[in-house]
Amino acid sequence: MIGHFIATFAALKPAMRTIQFREAICEAMSEEMRRDESIYLMGEEVAEYNGAYKASKGMLDEFSDKRVIDTPISELGFAGIGVGSTMTGNRPIIEFMTFNFALVGIDQIINNAAKIRQMSAGQFPCPIVFRGPTGSAGQLAATHSQAFESWYANCPGLKVIVPSNPYDAKGLLKAAIRDDDPVIFMESEQMYGDKGEVPDGEYVLPIGVAEVKKQGTDVTVVSFGKIFKEAQKAADALAKENISCELIDLRTIRPLDMDTIIASVKKTNRLVILEESWPFGNISTEITYQIQNQIFDHLDAPIQKINTADTPAPYSPVLLQEWLPNHEDVIRAVKKVLI
Repeated sequence: MIGHFIATFAALKPAMRTIQFREAICEAMSEEMRRDESIYLMGEEVAEYNGAYKASKGMLDEFSDKRVIDTPISELGFAGIGVGSTMTGNRPIIEFMTFNFALVGIDQIINNAAKIRQMSAGQFPCPIVFRGPTGSAGQLAATHSQAFESWYANCPGLKVIVPSNPYDAKGLLKAAIRDDDPVIFMESEQMYGDKGEVPDGEYVLPIGVAEVKKQGTDVTVVSFGKIFKEAQKAADALAKENISCELIDLRTIRPLDMDTIIASVKKTNRLVILEESWPFGNISTEITYQIQNQIFDHLDAPIQKINTADTPAPYSPVLLQEWLPNHEDVIRAVKKVLI
């Protein structure tokens, strides 16, 4: 009987395979483009070069240059073309080589994509995904190392997703492509080679749902994106000192899943937030406000938020290491709230 149950469970459990983050992105886009001919990919080097980070490898051969489109170096132009094409029934994926370059196209994102549905009284949805890397990626210096999650999350009408691993990336990108509203999908140059398990079959993850990656009892640690790995390192190190961290990966920044965070803080009574961004007016600031406003009496210590230094990113690797938050910062913050 037990053997039969195990065999049945194994048969129901989807087969898993290990792939890179870039492959998860490519699979998500390719599967959705096979499903829906109105979807196309457009951006710099996405076609002939297979993507700046090889996230669209092989897609030109499969879908032709009618649906995988190389553009000039003109983010404002091709972002605008993408937004306009949604009005004629298309569902574009617009790739920015980095969201630092999206600054020259941000007018189309904020003033058109995010507002079309409201300004047209619901006549025009805007099913478009803007995707590409955010945050620092090593020695790329001040103008290429900025995190833009809070910038876009500040704008009503946009959804903002920042996955931390291949499984979440594929499931959430498929959901973003199917969504009828504009989605900002943020990746990291330093994650494209990361490997993780992804199911063989079809799956889609819900937008706006955080995940408790590790159960804990002493303190809640919230993070997202590539910096989440530093929170995991800290939790593993603290476990050796018998300190139990509950790890929450936000996955989606807007809409923000406060219910999951609140439930966790009610259990642990302490909160540490790790975010790769400048300290003023960011996601961790919003979470801090929401927690103290809704469940202040459950807190046994002041909330600790960990961010980058409040300066432009340095080029020097020594200074960059000091500028970025890391697992040691998380360990110190956790011990501070436990005093």
